[in-house]
Amino acid sequence: MGGGTILILLLSILLKLDQHVAQATNLVFYIPTAIASIIVSIKNKNLLWKDAILVVFAGVIGAIITASISTKLNVNILRRLFGGFLVVLAIYEIYSWYKMYIKNKNRHTNHN
Repeated sequence: MGGGTILILLLSILLKLDQHVAQATNLVFYIPTAIASIIVSIKNKNLLWKDAILVVFAGVIGAIITASISTKLNVNILRRLFGGFLVVLAIYEIYSWYKMYIKNKNRHTNHN
């Protein structure tokens, strides 16, 4: 879960913004952050251009498709889909943490 997800939660729950507005606001905040990351990656020579072009292309296509779908969705459905996404993300994060913890624990107990 990143800062954008938390921003959407704060905007929709605390400030009571419509889910569409909260998600659009998140995108506005995302763009300058992404540009800054690209600039830093270019300066540090850490950018893999082929991968970057593929990700940008897929991201733009995905954003256009999902934006057109989400604008047609009822706000309650959109909110539930976002909530479901958060649940799946939380389960994945917990599973990843648990798997890493168990691997590290087993690695430390096997060396002793």
